[in-house]
Formats: sequence, structure tokens, C-alpha cells
Amino acid sequence: MEQIEILDVPFSRLTDEQVFARCIEFIGAHKPHMVITAGPEFVMRLKSEPALRALVSAADLITPDGIGIVLASRWYGQPLADRVTGIWLTERLLSYAYDQQLCVYFLGASETSLQRALQVLRARYPGLNIFGRNGYFTPDQIETVLADILEVKPDVLFVGLGQPRQEQFIADYKERLGVPLAMGIGGVIDVLGGTVKRAPVLLQQLHLEWFYRLLREPSRWRRQLVLPQFAFASWRDARERRR
Repeated sequence: MEQIEILDVPFSRLTDEQVFARCIEFIGAHKPHMVITAGPEFVMRLKSEPALRALVSAADLITPDGIGIVLASRWYGQPLADRVTGIWLTERLLSYAYDQQLCVYFLGASETSLQRALQVLRARYPGLNIFGRNGYFTPDQIETVLADILEVKPDVLFVGLGQPRQEQFIADYKERLGVPLAMGIGGVIDVLGGTVKRAPVLLQQLHLEWFYRLLREPSRWRRQLVLPQFAFASWRDARERRR
């Protein structure tokens, strides 16, 4: 089976390289596809707001972006190999786009952060067709945003508006935009531009990036409360499914 359902969210059981290969297939198909990288916070948001369930149906692939998802998969008896994070997948796709002379578009972050990221990426991938727009737009500016993306005609659209706004944007407009691969990437733009620093490699390997972010942003503690809630809910769900 290619999927495992955790609290009714169908996560891909593909390895990171297999997910990357699937994304390449999506790009080559030349029709709209939507990828979600989801962690415990997103799963619990779906659980508390049933109206958002349509986002799951709209997605062509949902990857486990969080060690909590990987750990929960063991309770379901279908352990995932590892996370497939948004930052990792974004960087792999950027490298592929550079090699294949594709066009990419970033939507999200502040104007300053976006321009920093574009500057870094243009230096790293000289000649890459890369465009972007900040994520601070109002509902009455949506048509302008869509027109800009349509004019560029990207092969890959990275949307960093935060969850679930970014997924809602993709679901609402993917058919109209016709971008072969659209993916929500959260705060990845800030990381690419250096506005936000990633956790040290050791903490990444220990799956303690959440702890690093909490130390740097103590105000996140309220958001972290969802983690034990997710752990209990997924454990109970897995136990009930085994009965």
C-alpha cells in the first residue's frame, strides 16, 4: 500500500526519493497537481475544522512533514521510513528545475524575505527562471496575483502562506492556473533567504527542530500544545482500528 491513514489523513508511504520521483512525474504530465507536506498541527486542524477536509480530497500527494507523523505510523502497524519535509523537497525540485531549465514561482513571505530568497537562489542557480510575489495580499488583489502567475506560466508553484491558507489557495485555483506541480511550503521562503535559520544539523538528525524553534520563538509554546493532543488522538485511533 502506498498510503497510511492517520486520523483519516492519507499519508504517502513513499520514501523521500520516491516522492521526488512522483513530483517529477507530475511535472511531466502537464496537468495540475497538488502536494501537501503535513505535520501534526495540520492533522489536528483538519480534525477540529471539518470544512477543511476538502483539502485532503484535492491533494494528489500528502507527505509526512514531522517526526510526530512518523512515530504515529508505528501505532498503526505501518511504520513510515522517515519524514519528507517541505524544505528538502523544495531544494530537490529547485535543483531539478535548474537542470531541466524549468520555471518556478514563489508566492509568500514578506517582500524583504522573498527578495532575499530570490537573490540567494539566483546566485545558487544562475539562469534559473525564477519569479515570485509576497504573500501579503487582500482578497480584492487575488485577481492580480493570479494574473501574474498565469503570465509567468511556471512549471512549479511554491506557496508559502501558512497552513491551511496555502493549501486552500492551491485547491481553489490550481485548475485555473494549470501549474503542473503546486506545493504548500510554509516558512521555507524565510529559510531559503536566511531570514530564519534552520536548526543545527545535529538537532535535525535528532528530530528536535521543533525544540530549536521553540527556544528561538518562545511564543510558539501554545502551538506546541497540539503535539501531545495529536499523540493521544492518533494512539487512540490506531488502537480502535486494530479492534
